[in-house]
Amino acid sequence: MDREKPDNTKTFPTSFPLPDGFQPEGIAIGPGPVAYFGSRATGSLYRADLRTGQGTVFSQGPGTPSLGLKSDHRNRLFVSGGNAGNARVVDTATGAVLKSYQLATGPSFINDVVLSRGTVWFTDSTNPVLYKLTLGRKGALPDSAQPVPLSGAIQYGTGINANGIEVTPDRTGLLIVQSNTGKLFRVNPSTGATTEVDLGGAALTNGDGLLLRGNTLYVVQNRLNTIAVIELSPDGSKGTVVSRITDPRFDVPTTVAAFRGRLYLPNARFTTPPTPETDYTVVAVKRPRR
Repeated sequence: MDREKPDNTKTFPTSFPLPDGFQPEGIAIGPGPVAYFGSRATGSLYRADLRTGQGTVFSQGPGTPSLGLKSDHRNRLFVSGGNAGNARVVDTATGAVLKSYQLATGPSFINDVVLSRGTVWFTDSTNPVLYKLTLGRKGALPDSAQPVPLSGAIQYGTGINANGIEVTPDRTGLLIVQSNTGKLFRVNPSTGATTEVDLGGAALTNGDGLLLRGNTLYVVQNRLNTIAVIELSPDGSKGTVVSRITDPRFDVPTTVAAFRGRLYLPNARFTTPPTPETDYTVVAVKRPRR
């Protein structure tokens, strides 16, 4: 059941700018009305107040991408490092890097991240493997990450493979979307075995960021400028696309996060050649209630 507080965001802006040339990719929200964004150009991290839309870069990047993001209640931001093959954990108060992890040494693309039951999971869009950080007592960061090879139904091919990641509604499994095939998979987190989620023939072409609320999964289809809304079975083995959200302000949004009654998405503008002067925005749409 979705137990989020009632929407009180009517005075919050429904669109706000990011720095010119920022090239956003990931978004994380919370605790509170605070959103975090990563730059795929420099890896810098930007913090914005959802009440005003105003923000600032609070952590300078390493010169490699910052893609998928997730924040926790300990004021930490978990950051996917893209083709650098790494991940890092950043203090949201100071911008300091608390820990870095080199997840892969060869070609790789660490794309997205999710937190579940004391474990942090990262996808790799190049290699059929998930990487997990098993947190210790009081959320202590481990010394290293563990690879979990993917097996079963998912077959990696040319292009972007496993991208967005979420947990199943009953929190017993993981969900990953494969961008190049438009398929959704359930992953056994203990073994890495995958089974395709039965969507009744529906395709999630260009599937990118995932967001679960209750039994509802939101799937951003980036270049289609669409969010697919899927009602899932508790174990995530079946789902039905019940609607699709579009908005004229979408300009290749990549990922999605929620605050109260809204969904927030950064426009990555993949179809626009990036320059230092290219403008980027974040847009908010009403989250449908079911």
